[in-house]
Amino acid sequence: MGHFGFDSPCVTTVKTQTDPRPSTAKARLEHALTRGVPRPKMVVMKRSGKKKSSRGKTARKSTRGDGSPANDKALREQLVKLLDGGQAHTEWRDAVMDVPENLRGARPQGSPHTAWQLLEHMRIAQWDILEFSRDAKHVSPQFPAGYWPATEAPPSGKAWEESVKAFERDLEEMKKLVSDPKTNLFGRIPHGKGQTILREALLTADHNAYHLGQLVLVRKMLGAWGES
Repeated sequence: MGHFGFDSPCVTTVKTQTDPRPSTAKARLEHALTRGVPRPKMVVMKRSGKKKSSRGKTARKSTRGDGSPANDKALREQLVKLLDGGQAHTEWRDAVMDVPENLRGARPQGSPHTAWQLLEHMRIAQWDILEFSRDAKHVSPQFPAGYWPATEAPPSGKAWEESVKAFERDLEEMKKLVSDPKTNLFGRIPHGKGQTILREALLTADHNAYHLGQLVLVRKMLGAWGES
């Protein structure tokens, strides 16, 4: 039996054959009042064969063999744009570029984090999501401490640039992953607990957007954000 195929019982109404002529005066009176309409008997008859439905053909035409929507190319393109940012908020490159070296580890009053802490947190989290998505042997850092740097300021002059490059590299890898037609966006990740690549890509974009907003705010509080 196909997905939409089924055997369906059919209910048919059959009227019994009765003598319309009552045999007594009382019966003739009742017959006149009720117009002589006998009650029908319900007979259940089973229809042979299987009922065909055009719904199955329509559904099969609208999906590919791997279960992805026929228009998944457009979805993949939108995911890449979402990961890049710049549609509803600033692009990540603008948020991390031209931060004065002496302010990268400065924490303005009222802020829980420094610019360095936010950058490293985004890098570590994005790397973790990417590796989880494609490597069954990946081991995530200890939560939450493992997702934050050990210091408020970069440990060296090159640490900021290295973190930016690593963030960009992993972001590009995530974009390649979702762009690849061979990647099943909707299937459950075998080594996960119900997660999908689509969910992980959206999680990456969502997490980055949240902390990029924080980073821009920290820069504004430090007077290190040029309004365009």
